[in-house]
Amino acid sequence: MSRIGKKPVIMPKGTKLELKDNEIVVSGPKGTLSRGLLEGLELNIAGDVVTVKRVSDDKKLRGYHGLMRTLISNMVEGVDKGFEKRLEIVGIGYRAELHGSSLMFFLGYSHPITFPLPQGITAQVEKQTLLTIKGIDKELVGEIAAKIRALRKPDVYKNKGVKYAGEVLKKKAGKSGSKG
Repeated sequence: MSRIGKKPVIMPKGTKLELKDNEIVVSGPKGTLSRGLLEGLELNIAGDVVTVKRVSDDKKLRGYHGLMRTLISNMVEGVDKGFEKRLEIVGIGYRAELHGSSLMFFLGYSHPITFPLPQGITAQVEKQTLLTIKGIDKELVGEIAAKIRALRKPDVYKNKGVKYAGEVLKKKAGKSGSKG
């Protein structure tokens, strides 16, 4: 049996989980999230403890068991505390600006890049080179951070570009000149 799937999800105070027509709805102080329950899995809600059970021991269901428990856990944590990803912009002249609900990036291209933020995601720019992406959906926060990083991935020779805060980059040595 799945070790992760067996772990119960404990609901913090102020959060509420409901199962409506095979749809899991989690609401809390930060907002509301919903996701469909995968077939072959059941939810047992007892007070503020939620457990995920599977109907059979099918190989596919065993794989989904831990996944569904983790997705529910992330939804509960998101509506209670929220998630954030921090990005650093490294390079001379590289910077970001917040314009309403979109970000403007100046990353060494001939033109600035406008990046619209989806609903439910907020951004904060500190010192023009530090960027924080916040939201209640862990999947969406990670996806937006990855798309922003992909605008200018860190260069392995110069270490310039957009990187995650705390990401350690290995700098490569350049070509050595040949003597003839």
